[in-house]
Amino acid sequence: MARKDYWHQPDAPKPNSLVPAASAVVTDDQGRIVLHKRSDNHLWSLPGGAMDVGESIEQTIIREVKEETGFDVVVEKCIGIYTDPHHVIAYSDGEVRQQFSICFHCNIIGGEKRISPESTRVELFTREEILQMDLHPAQRIRLEDFFANRERSFIR
Repeated sequence: MARKDYWHQPDAPKPNSLVPAASAVVTDDQGRIVLHKRSDNHLWSLPGGAMDVGESIEQTIIREVKEETGFDVVVEKCIGIYTDPHHVIAYSDGEVRQQFSICFHCNIIGGEKRISPESTRVELFTREEILQMDLHPAQRIRLEDFFANRERSFIR
């Protein structure tokens, strides 16, 4: 399903949906961060996705990371909660979703890197490499919050 992100754009369609979702800053034992290149919008992104009925948000992010990257992870902490009403995503089926995502820091504990139908590449990057990348503003905010390493979660 095709999608289009609208970030603080006056021509954005009005949201008609709000879906709990999770994303993750996934690190390996060298501190590198896993990003996947999305097959729908062709942007580098943190792994993540919508919560399914019957699962906890922790189960959501563990499942989504496995599906999108091939890695098994353990959740370390909540980085932040992101609910910007001016970030909407329009899908080809007519759904227009307002952002609602809880971002976690996760460590890799197993699995092997692989792509999924949602991605064309999965790679590990250093902080320095990520700072030079062209990322969607919502992804950059989550990464900046991770790098800030605050004790308390961000609420944005």
